[in-house]
Amino acid sequence: EAIRADYVLTESGGIHSGSPEAPSVGVTVGEKGVAWRRLTVRGTPGHGSMPYRTDNALVSAASVVQRIAEYAPGPRVHELWRAQVAAMDLPEEVREQLLDEGSIDGFLAGMDSDGIAGHLHACTHTTFSANAASSDTKTNVIPDRVVLDVDIRTLPGEDDASVQAHLDAALGDLTGEVEVSPVITGPATISRIDTPLWDSLQRATNRHFPDARLTAQFIVGATDAKVFRELGAVAYGAGLLSPDISSGDFASRFHGNDERIDLESLRLTGSLYEDVARDLLGR
Repeated sequence: EAIRADYVLTESGGIHSGSPEAPSVGVTVGEKGVAWRRLTVRGTPGHGSMPYRTDNALVSAASVVQRIAEYAPGPRVHELWRAQVAAMDLPEEVREQLLDEGSIDGFLAGMDSDGIAGHLHACTHTTFSANAASSDTKTNVIPDRVVLDVDIRTLPGEDDASVQAHLDAALGDLTGEVEVSPVITGPATISRIDTPLWDSLQRATNRHFPDARLTAQFIVGATDAKVFRELGAVAYGAGLLSPDISSGDFASRFHGNDERIDLESLRLTGSLYEDVARDLLGR
């Protein structure tokens, strides 16, 4: 009850796109689901000086990580993706490849920008990233337990059963040797755009960029928006970044080296938030 709201603005929005004749600014209206999973791999403890014919949980865990890294589920063209491609200023032949489940992987493999390719891949695939491993043993002890934390992001329509089916397919004959427990789980979410908040965002954006139109987009990460949507709020990821920042540059900064935002984007976004609040409240 303490955080219930009608409208919410949060992070991840404000990228400029389109052509000089038809400029646009992205607003995030939806995001992929989150399904973090903790995988526990067990073995038999022993002395590190005698590794021959031992059941080392870390060695088994390495095989589990390798299989997850190599797992490559196919693409899926869903309605959020169709809308996003429609909003992009792209040649028709590129649009066709991005909307063709038989062509999109080959198209992404040929892209020069790692940041853009990674984002477009995540938009159309369920993704798996083994990001953390822990064990309680010392260097001279063969571990009997290793815990792996895997970041899984799901597409619209996927649930817990879908996630487990993916893990079973990835692990193959190792499935029975891995204990799986949920850490965070939640489906993909989306907010409608026929709202007073959307209209206020459009007017506030046009104060700075008179010709820009808002385009509805979705993101592959997670924000607080999902919590508010579950409580009934309309939630958008909105901002107003410098036109000099490309989508590829912006994507590459997340949780990477020199993660940052420039002062111009900070100024524009702060001004946008104030303008939206005043417009929406009629002040």
